[in-house]
Amino acid sequence: MSESTRPLAGRTAIVTGSTSGIGLGIARALADAGADVLLNGFGDASMIAALTAEIAGAHGVKVAHCPADMTKPDEIAGMIPFAEQALGGQVDILVNNAGIQHVAPIDEFPIAKWDAIIAINLSAVFHATRAALPGMKARKWGRIVNIASAHGLVASPFKSAYVAAKHGVVGFTKTTALEGAELGITANAICPGYVWTPLVEKQIDDQARTHGIDRESVIRDVMLEPQAAKRFTTVEEIGALAVLLCGPNGQSFNGAALPIDNGWTAR
Repeated sequence: MSESTRPLAGRTAIVTGSTSGIGLGIARALADAGADVLLNGFGDASMIAALTAEIAGAHGVKVAHCPADMTKPDEIAGMIPFAEQALGGQVDILVNNAGIQHVAPIDEFPIAKWDAIIAINLSAVFHATRAALPGMKARKWGRIVNIASAHGLVASPFKSAYVAAKHGVVGFTKTTALEGAELGITANAICPGYVWTPLVEKQIDDQARTHGIDRESVIRDVMLEPQAAKRFTTVEEIGALAVLLCGPNGQSFNGAALPIDNGWTAR
């Protein structure tokens, strides 16, 4: 993206869960659009250092990493001052992306897994938003993008915690949008169908065990079955939508839950 078409130049963004998968794709897209970016997530220290250097070098922006644990409210809130110090700018954009998954029938669902999914997929969205809003309100500008899911709009069996959390994210997004509307702050939820990421790849094996079928059947008959187009969404497509929502052409999107799901929720 050329300098003249970098709509997020001068902005500072946090993307949670961004050392791989959808979050990394969004971080790359925001950096390409000119934003300085704080990455967040677990991973080998040398890999993360190489990743931050690679994104910074490729896009000519500042990139840093914060290892905040998305189950710990104090660490989540601490990402805001961390980003401001590491990147030298106030946080304008917050992308709540971190998420985990577990597949099991409700009566067999491990309580610890339920608690972890709700904490990371839903409560962390609240804690990060709560910490970012005061600065956005003071500057009368902010963009909050929550990565929900098609499962924030419809349900599937064996994913009770994930479906509950993602429905909660969509509802929380709407409330955030209403509270920020007169203050120059927008909040929107992106609702992907299946995106090819490490999380989805792990789900294939989990679903195969749950349903007692092979991987190919999981992909064809379970995962992609509800989608009108039998393809995985790409992380680049999710990143492009995030850039639109955060840029000048996205200011009228507010409180939206935007499916990017190959026709899944059109049924």
